[in-house]
Amino acid sequence: MQFYIGFFLPIHMKINMFKSRFIYCIPIFLIFLIIGCEKKYESPNYYKKDLFEDERQEGKAYIMNKKECTDASDMVLVSSNVKLVDSSSGRGKSIFIYRLTSGVIEKTTRDSVVTYPFQFLSNQRLKLKKDSMYIFLKKLSGYRFIAEEKKLNYQWLKSAPVYAVGTESK
Repeated sequence: MQFYIGFFLPIHMKINMFKSRFIYCIPIFLIFLIIGCEKKYESPNYYKKDLFEDERQEGKAYIMNKKECTDASDMVLVSSNVKLVDSSSGRGKSIFIYRLTSGVIEKTTRDSVVTYPFQFLSNQRLKLKKDSMYIFLKKLSGYRFIAEEKKLNYQWLKSAPVYAVGTESK
């Protein structure tokens, strides 16, 4: 019979004591592990993805001057008879269709003769003026179904403002 106290315990008794202490510590380690882990699904910045970042460019608007608008457009007309005919807003991009009843051609690269009434499409609502104004148009791209139904060939030049005749700036 061997009786050892403390440090002088036999080896087989020391192993049994460590196993019993370790079993009591396992739940404590598991609790710390579960609490300490960061749950990525709870942090919204981890999964944040802007699906419309190219459409939402706040503070980056560029307004072209009259010479840049004339150079970039396929057709430039001068008219005071412009009216909003149709508009679509709500779902998707807004579309506005304008009609010209008369006008004078300033520049053209495609058509030399324009038959009136003449309709064109715009992605932005234009601030129409009572006086004569410049109308900057380019060839219609996209909008196949609307173009066939409404007989549209041109659209408003993007980022071009409405200039009244005789003024150089907005």
